[in-house]
Amino acid sequence: MNKPEVAFFWYRRDLRLEDNVALFYALESEYLVIPLFIFDEVILDGLPKNDARVGFIHDSLSNINQKLQEFGSSLLVKKGITHAVWQALLKEFNVKEVFFNKDYEPYAIQRDLAICELLEANNISSFLYKDQVIFEELEITKADGLPYTVYTPYKNKWLEKYQSMSPIQEFDTTSKVHNFHKYNFVFPTLNQIGFEESSLKVIPHNLKNVVNYHETRDFPALDSTSHLSPHLRFGTVSIRKLVNWAANKNQVFLSELIWREFFMQILFSFPKVVTHNFKSAYDGIQWRNNEEDFKRWCSGTTGYPMVDAGMRELNETGYMHNRVRMVVASFLCKHLLINWQWGEAYFAEKLLDFDLSANVGNWQWAAGTGCDAAPYFRVFNPEIQLKKFDDKGIYIRKWINEFDLGYGNPMVEHAFARDRAIATYKAGISK
Repeated sequence: MNKPEVAFFWYRRDLRLEDNVALFYALESEYLVIPLFIFDEVILDGLPKNDARVGFIHDSLSNINQKLQEFGSSLLVKKGITHAVWQALLKEFNVKEVFFNKDYEPYAIQRDLAICELLEANNISSFLYKDQVIFEELEITKADGLPYTVYTPYKNKWLEKYQSMSPIQEFDTTSKVHNFHKYNFVFPTLNQIGFEESSLKVIPHNLKNVVNYHETRDFPALDSTSHLSPHLRFGTVSIRKLVNWAANKNQVFLSELIWREFFMQILFSFPKVVTHNFKSAYDGIQWRNNEEDFKRWCSGTTGYPMVDAGMRELNETGYMHNRVRMVVASFLCKHLLINWQWGEAYFAEKLLDFDLSANVGNWQWAAGTGCDAAPYFRVFNPEIQLKKFDDKGIYIRKWINEFDLGYGNPMVEHAFARDRAIATYKAGISK
């Protein structure tokens, strides 16, 4: 019996039906479309069984599946080594075309290349699209065609290009839902995937907070950020809708979205930044890397209230306010002289919005080792940061229950740590 010819749409970092580029084009295919998600064991194997991000992905997929069922369709969910999963799918279905959106991280690029080669070997067409960014790879370059390594000129070129095509086209999939295949796949539980519910949850995003973003974004007690970052990371919101909205509402917030794309193109163009300093001149810095100091930083017991509140917020919720992230990162690298890679790895484990390009980019910014970084002699004073951005101690008291009982002494004195950091950097930076 001949199997029906089908097209596949492969979900990855784009967990939505609306304004999804590859899905839009898949639904224009001459073949009925099977939507697919693969829980990749290469990624999952390093995660705890109660990882909240996996739970969020599962919840997002469940929402998609429920919407698909309204159209008489359903989502096919698999788990395994991606290449092996695709080999099995090609035997099970008569696949003619596969559509998916691009991913720009080093592992994803290699994975996708291998899948495209597998499809080509089986005479199956693959179609890749730009979806999670406005401008990808080398669309924003200097006059000589090389990538920007400084944010401001990148931002100016980005804005110039965006304004020439504003608003960015959005892709309406709702009129094409009849092109989904009518398979009724069984949607797996989180336990069947090998995971369990986490006490941590991704907070719904709130664009109302963005209207006054430029005035409120630095004050952690206000909780006035959008909480969009995990939704952008996993693609439950459309970057095109968001940018078109932000361009008319708040330019400072738009700048943050451009920072996101800046770091993504840095990672694409310079993949070494995942494991090495962007500025190789900084390779000679002699980090102290004291493990006891690192444990105190992780647990939020440094004696500096702003640092400790931030780390406790992270450990208890999977979130940390952006201003506080800068303070705790600077403290680890400059006050404690611990390699930024230690902090980057800890954030990667804990943050619900962990995104490799932004995490590496921002940690190297704080350490002074990255592109367009804070200069090495800039050392945040956690006490001044506290007075400027939480002068009434509202944020501090929320996360440090014992604060009013006479908080502990700082583990290192600021002036001493600052002088030590500057001397260590000076000695370690090659000319």
